[in-house]
This record gives sequence, structure tokens and C-alpha cells, in this order.
Amino acid sequence: MFSKFKKESSKGITPTSTKEIEKTYVPFSSLPVEAKIPEEQPLEKAQVEKYEAVFEHFSTPGLKIAVSEENHKNKDTSKFLEISESEKSWLTRECFLRYLRATKWDTKEAINRIELTIAWRREFGIAGNYDSDNVVNHELCSEENETGKEVILGYDNDARPCLYLKPGRQNTKTSLRQVQHLVYMLEKVIDYMPSGQDSLALLIDFKASPVGTQGGKIPPVGTGRQVLHILQTHYPERLGKALLTNIPWLGWTFLKIIHPFIDPLTREKLVFDQPFVNYVPVEQLDQDFGGNVNFDYDHAKYWPAMVKIAEAKKQHYLDRFEKFGSLIGLSEVDLRGDWEELKFPVKKQPQGEEEAK
Repeated sequence: MFSKFKKESSKGITPTSTKEIEKTYVPFSSLPVEAKIPEEQPLEKAQVEKYEAVFEHFSTPGLKIAVSEENHKNKDTSKFLEISESEKSWLTRECFLRYLRATKWDTKEAINRIELTIAWRREFGIAGNYDSDNVVNHELCSEENETGKEVILGYDNDARPCLYLKPGRQNTKTSLRQVQHLVYMLEKVIDYMPSGQDSLALLIDFKASPVGTQGGKIPPVGTGRQVLHILQTHYPERLGKALLTNIPWLGWTFLKIIHPFIDPLTREKLVFDQPFVNYVPVEQLDQDFGGNVNFDYDHAKYWPAMVKIAEAKKQHYLDRFEKFGSLIGLSEVDLRGDWEELKFPVKKQPQGEEEAK
């Protein structure tokens, strides 16, 4: 069962010479030439019917949803709230499809899982569209990233935005804010996704760093399980590929401990100690992993630029959401695109009593 966690040759992961290569301090905002977005597979008739059932449920006028995971569990409807405009923009065609795939096309379970995630997003503090609307925002998380332990940089061969995780640059003690920081970066890397791609690539480097102040310690198992729960429950089908390298003995031990909690489908996406150049075009790959990007993390330069690019992409998404009627079920393909007509038209939803007045 654990044979996949076998160390393979890391040949090819050699830093490119930085001589005569200008330093890069900010994320890339567009795709490399080599990146190709895979074509979406057409849905079968039965899958279309299941999708429509989920869509119809969330289009119900006046539908109310829990305000926390516990509230979702105890079903105290007196605390439930109607879906907000920002939540409508999150309830896309692809959102429904991700949850349906994650639940093996079980309509009832997909609806339950989506409602649970909405409740969690409200409780966690990321239910709004803008940083200023959320508890978990760039101001809260800035200190966590001062050493560059999480970096959005470049796109892989399938046009997935890359999120680098560098535990060796850990600068804070275990806390809720560390988890909030990871969730914030996941939300930002989603903003970087191009039209037609709704998954991300994780590039995890366990190498020790002189800027880390916590000795590159492996996170506690409890924190690891909490993060896995969030990723698997509330970000289903978002992980396209996870590349892990420079894994120390303690890291392998940690992976063995949390292995039973990793979803089998997620395990298939994990790649250990293989050259990153096999998966990411060199013109957008950090030179530490064999790429041509002489990236230097400077928090004062990187953090505001990363946030600004993400906000601009999110604003484009929201402008098009409003342009096309602010409807549940609009496609992320259309919302991230730049064309005038919808490629995935959506039924106009019935209005509730308040909207109809």
C-alpha cells in the first residue's frame, strides 16, 4: 500500500546558472507558450441529469444554508442564511462538477458536500469576494509569508498555476494562522487559474533554508490531518499534480503517518523526487529546480504584487459574472475568458419574493 512512497532518482533537479539571468521578484500573470489546457471530456447523459439536479437545488429561491460546519451537522435552521451574491459567483458549473466527481456522481452527497463547504467558508472567513470582506486576508497572512514559505510562481505544462510550499522556510510556530495562510494562498492560486483549467500544481520542497526560524520542523500530525480535511473536503478535484522533493527522513515518517488519511485519488497525483522540469516549462520554473527563473523572494516586492495580480484576475471574473446576469451555474470558462457570448449558457433562475418586488 505504501510502495508509492519510495524515493526515486532526482536526477535533473540541478539549479540553472543565474549568470546573466535577471532576477524575478513577482509572479507570472500569463501562461508559458508550451502550456496546453487539456480539453474537457463531454458528459454522459446520466451525468448531465445529475448535474441538472444539483443546479436546480441551488437555484431554489430563498434556499438557506448553515453558517458553520457544526450548524450544518446539527441542522439548526434558525441560524441558516440565504446564499449571498459572492457565494453565487462561487457556485459555478465547474464547482458542481468537481463535487459530483468527488462523490462519484452521488447527487445527494454532492449537494450535502457543497452546502457543508459553504458553511465552512462562512465560518472560516473566506465567503466574501474581496480581501476586505474576509477575516482571512492578505493583511492577516502577510507575516506568515515573510520568508517566502509559500509562493505562487508560474504554470505547469497543463496550464495549472504552481504553488510552491517550502517547509524549510518556516518562520512561525504552529497555529491557526498557519492554516489560514495556506487556505489564503489556495484561494489566491485559484484566482490565477486560466479559462479552462480549474486545478493547481503543488511543488513541495523540504530543503532546509537559512531564512527559516523553526528549524524546518515537520508539522504536527494534527495539523497535517486538519489541512488534509480542508483540502479533501472543501477543495475537491482542485489538486492536479503534487511534486515533492528533498524529503528528509522525518518527512517520510510524517507522510507514512498521514498516508491513511490521504484520499486514494489524491495519492495518484503525488510524484516523489522526479525532475520538476518534466512537469513545468523552464521559462516559468524556479532555477533551484532546473528552470530558467532566477527567483529571489523579497516580501516587500512579492506580496503586494501577488495580491494585486490576483485581485485584478478576480475583478475580471466578477465583472463578467455581473455582465452575464450574476447567475448560479455560470461557467468558470466563461468567467475567466474574454469573449462576448457564453460558451456554456445557463438557465435564468426564478426570482425569490424579495427580488421580484
